[in-house]
Amino acid sequence: MHPLSNHPLRNLFTTPRGRSRRASSWDRSGGNRDYLVIAAGETATLLEHDGPGCIEHIYCGLVFPQITDYRDAILRCYWDGEETPSVEVPLGDFFTLAHARTRLVRSHFVSVNPGFGASHGLNAYFPMPFAEGARVTLEHRGDRLLGGLLPAFWYHIDYATFDDAPPADTLRFHAQWRQERPTTAVGDQPNVQLHEAVNLGGAENYVALEAAGCGQMVGLVLEIDNRAGGWYGEGDDMVFIDGDTWPPSMHGTGSEEIFGGGACPSSEYSGIMHGFHLVESEDYSGLVGAYRWFVHDPIRFARSLRWTIEHGHANNFANDYSSVAYWYQSEPHAAFPRLPSREAMLPPLAPPYEQAWAAITDAFRASFRDFPRQDKLWATARAAASFYEGRFAQTLAELEA
Repeated sequence: MHPLSNHPLRNLFTTPRGRSRRASSWDRSGGNRDYLVIAAGETATLLEHDGPGCIEHIYCGLVFPQITDYRDAILRCYWDGEETPSVEVPLGDFFTLAHARTRLVRSHFVSVNPGFGASHGLNAYFPMPFAEGARVTLEHRGDRLLGGLLPAFWYHIDYATFDDAPPADTLRFHAQWRQERPTTAVGDQPNVQLHEAVNLGGAENYVALEAAGCGQMVGLVLEIDNRAGGWYGEGDDMVFIDGDTWPPSMHGTGSEEIFGGGACPSSEYSGIMHGFHLVESEDYSGLVGAYRWFVHDPIRFARSLRWTIEHGHANNFANDYSSVAYWYQSEPHAAFPRLPSREAMLPPLAPPYEQAWAAITDAFRASFRDFPRQDKLWATARAAASFYEGRFAQTLAELEA
């Protein structure tokens, strides 16, 4: 065997066996309106392909959305003619936007890139193979056009098509969103960081994934609204594989270890495999978001997987939890939990949100009226960056300055 046969980028310099394709929002009239307009209650089909292939990259962008748009839009993927989706996740959460807040992310599977302040480019690079066909849809559950002030949705789905179906052992990509609002504090010491209670079963843990079949988990986004305050992260991850009883096959030591941080992370970071990319307060109160990609160490299962984490040591914290689990498995997959109502899934929005949204909307409209003068536009765009990060009071201060 030639040494190049084992080169990690061999697929880039050997004769291709597939064809490159793209589904996108390009303007079919030949003009420059290269976007979709998705009305309230509408479901748009982003990709529909018959035959074998593999999605390789998904990009999307909104220019001036409401923050709630990232939770109101539901991304779904269906493989090989299945009736229920293998992917069902709010748009922002799929791309790591914890609580619909934007943070720049530079990671193996997902990147969130800046635009002009009010806009961000969302990218995902999970390979998503299929044998007979693929369908990707976006449902908008909001009460107005998707996209806020400029109601437009740009997207690319880059994929390959093949003459032959993939090998029989090719697993299908899955992603699932869950939430528990709030978790139930267990024991007589609620919301206390250090205490002597024990957890020798994991029955009260927050559950991010329950899968049945053969496969491997490759990623997790965990989102916490720390309403109790103080350090919340003494909860251990407990991963039950192939029908584990107690103890589980994998037992961790706290949330910071899952996401690669030092003790009690109080500042944000984004890395290739780990990130605590949203830390709203140095005292740990408020919103938190973290991600972990299991690329070099996928969590393998032959029959079943149950990924859980304590909410506080021995589950003594009452906080809001939500998550996205990403995994590959053989079909058929277990039924997904039914998504809660739109209202039950709305991201937390502090009281200054409505005031900040109105102020920044007025500022943008004023800057458009003065176009092509651009100083007002760029000043508003800079203020918009803090708005989409969830720093609404800062946005108001910047607009008033």
